Amino acid sequence: MAILYRTIAVFTTISLLLSTFLTVSVATSFSPTDNYLVDCGSVVDSTVNNRHFTSDRNLFSSEGSITLKSVDQAPNLPQIYKTARIFTEKAKYEFNIVEKGIHMVRLHFHRFNFTDAEFHVTVNDYGVLRNFTGDDDESRVREFLIWVDLGKVVIRFFPSRESKFAFVNGIEVISAPKDLIEDDATSVLTNGTERFSGLVKQAMEVVYRINVGGKKVTPFNDTLWRNWIPDDEYFKGSDGSEKVYFLGRIKYRRGGASREVGPDNVYNTARVVRSENGVVPRVNMTWEFPVSDGYKYLIRLHFCDIASVSIGMLYFNVYVNGNLAYEDLDIADATDYVLASPYYIDFVVDDEFSSLGLISVSIGPSSKSVEHAVDGILNGVEIMKMNNTLGSFDGFVSTEMILSRCPNRRYVSLFMSMVAFMCILMSVWIVIQRRKAKKGFGWLRLSSDNVPEDNNPKTANRV
Repeated sequence: MAILYRTIAVFTTISLLLSTFLTVSVATSFSPTDNYLVDCGSVVDSTVNNRHFTSDRNLFSSEGSITLKSVDQAPNLPQIYKTARIFTEKAKYEFNIVEKGIHMVRLHFHRFNFTDAEFHVTVNDYGVLRNFTGDDDESRVREFLIWVDLGKVVIRFFPSRESKFAFVNGIEVISAPKDLIEDDATSVLTNGTERFSGLVKQAMEVVYRINVGGKKVTPFNDTLWRNWIPDDEYFKGSDGSEKVYFLGRIKYRRGGASREVGPDNVYNTARVVRSENGVVPRVNMTWEFPVSDGYKYLIRLHFCDIASVSIGMLYFNVYVNGNLAYEDLDIADATDYVLASPYYIDFVVDDEFSSLGLISVSIGPSSKSVEHAVDGILNGVEIMKMNNTLGSFDGFVSTEMILSRCPNRRYVSLFMSMVAFMCILMSVWIVIQRRKAKKGFGWLRLSSDNVPEDNNPKTANRV
């Protein structure tokens, strides 16, 4: 009997380990249907974070482009930032799309030692960048979530002026997981909240991905190859807050937040408000994020109770821009009473709330908070800008306006060639006419030679 029990125990342990392994394997093996990774300006393929980027030689069309390779290369600079594709005229990349739905479009920029870059970028019908220069020293990734049902993603680059050019170092076009964006969210108003629908087909630009209480998370440690930065720069402090770290396993649940929604390294760190001396603190943790005014924003808050010692003791309030967004949030109820299980909430703020150029998020105790317990927690923050009424993320300029205003060097050159050709034709015509004039009138007699003889003296005297 003892042997039987040991056998059952071993079998159970192996089953649990296998289940855990399979769960992790499935979670970390997300394979998008559409997966374009492009190393722009390179003649060979490259590998970055175990991902294969192909050369762009057969993916773009342009009347004028050159490749550029950086001379001053930092030792840890990823390969895709060591080359660039330069466009002196308008250009486009086209990607055939198999799976209908949200696609992540990432544009990689690392400006070399040139100063004449200034250009616009569009993705399908959206103006994503305007008068962009890539003017900072560090590599930049601009990420957009675009709904695609037309069978193509078309990315266009337009030099803004005759003396300027466009450039790009790398491009990613990836079909997103189905659970990445839910269609409904909570709209936060000054006088309450209401339901917001239509997020799935709403184009968005990722502005912030914040790992609260933790370190930077790189694409190597994220199943969707994202960057999450620490929150220290944006955290405005609270005397009763502290950072917490969790060394156990994050319990992803079916129907809950997946690893594609948020990786382990985001959910296993947090900042918390905790009771001291048996008294619930009346303080809030607050984060402030500068944003562009005139846009709606999606604010996704990530929660995972990695700090409570028992279930059902964590209640707190959530505030967005000082307005109550969620009262008495009970993470245990939302996660089927499982500790260390991730959960997120999506909020939407209108453009009137971003008019001051700032979005604030606050977490603090609620009327249900209890003594000797955690009274508030936050693990991660994402903020995404929604396109405005003109389909733009960068000013009130539509794609059509960008197309009409951008110089077209091809047409300008053609026009100048036609003008030059017409000038040559006019010159030839003038020369021919002058030669005809000499040939037809150069041998005519003078008028006096043609005067008929007149024997009348009076007439002769007049002449």
